[in-house]
Amino acid sequence: MLEQLDKQYVLHTYARNYVNFKKGINATLFDENDKDYIDFTSGIGVVSVGHGNQEVAQAICNQASNITHISNLYAIEPQAKLAEKIAKYSQMDVRTFFANSGAEANEGAIKIARKYGKTKYDGKRYKVITLEHSFHGRTITTVKATGQSSFHSPNFAPYPDGFSFNSAIDDIYNAIDDETVAIMIELVQGEGGVQPFEKEAVQELAKFLKQRDILLIIDEVQTGVYRTGEFLASNLYEIEPDIVTLAKGLGGGVPIGAVVTTHKDIFEAGDHGSTFGGNYLCTAAANKVLDILEEYKDSGALDEAIIYFDSKLNEIFEKYSNLFLQKVGIGLIKGLRVKDSDTLALIIKKAFAEGVLVLKAGRNTLRLLPPLTISKDEINEGFKRLDDALSKID
Repeated sequence: MLEQLDKQYVLHTYARNYVNFKKGINATLFDENDKDYIDFTSGIGVVSVGHGNQEVAQAICNQASNITHISNLYAIEPQAKLAEKIAKYSQMDVRTFFANSGAEANEGAIKIARKYGKTKYDGKRYKVITLEHSFHGRTITTVKATGQSSFHSPNFAPYPDGFSFNSAIDDIYNAIDDETVAIMIELVQGEGGVQPFEKEAVQELAKFLKQRDILLIIDEVQTGVYRTGEFLASNLYEIEPDIVTLAKGLGGGVPIGAVVTTHKDIFEAGDHGSTFGGNYLCTAAANKVLDILEEYKDSGALDEAIIYFDSKLNEIFEKYSNLFLQKVGIGLIKGLRVKDSDTLALIIKKAFAEGVLVLKAGRNTLRLLPPLTISKDEINEGFKRLDDALSKID
């Protein structure tokens, strides 16, 4: 029934798997037949505090019982409190604009950069440089900012100008010209293959850009909110960007995006906006998510989960050296490079049959993004099922 309805009425932009999930408890999902699955995807890095989290559910319920939305024409208390927490946990002197998604957050970041170039350099600076294998969103502008030519379909042309991408951080220096206003990168490329960049190279770039008054935008849509073990990957890399973008794990499943910037007075009333962005419902959920994760981090439980998950992943990597070429990633954004794309597709299919959900990423990478609160028992069971799936591949 679900498959029929979906195929008849939903606009098809995804190659779906027609399982019908009905319930979730932390990192375990149950379908309509009560078959359970260990979730190593967390909704592509979204369900940071697990499925069916009762504290988040209660916060949403309490808020929904009063006000869900009133618009940004009025001050919103949970929004202001969330902005305060982001400033505190990021350890930066910032203000935050709230949107509904990562793509919208990146659009906001690009608008800040463009306005910076317009006001400070009389419009002479407007270009944004990104990196090959990057992913910044699905809107027309963020698709163009994405450093993967396969996303630049002629079906959606013409694209806005002023965007280019380079193959490596070292190549950025020579690409900068008098019209460059910003560099936009991910510290760990998620969709591009779970590829972290070297800390020293990033720090040198950040220092260079600061000297040239070129903005550094760090896309933390996937790495933010403790995914790498720290609140921001930028904290882990010990840099202070001009702009950071967040989404995914911030709302624990409720759609929310955020543009966080040290340029606190760059926007004036009317420069940017969002009808739904930062409303009562999503910011109430996000406040509870951050409360949970701050305590989880401070207790040492997050670091324990990261270490344990990595140890089990390493066992799989070493056992199946015939399938995997490299182990990559930081914190709980992990990947295994697979020998070829056909094998990767087969792994994902067989893993699903064994009851463990895993993801694909660019460069033939098996990507793992479990809920940050995943338990040791769920880690053990998930890797047992993945082992069972891999054992069936020649």
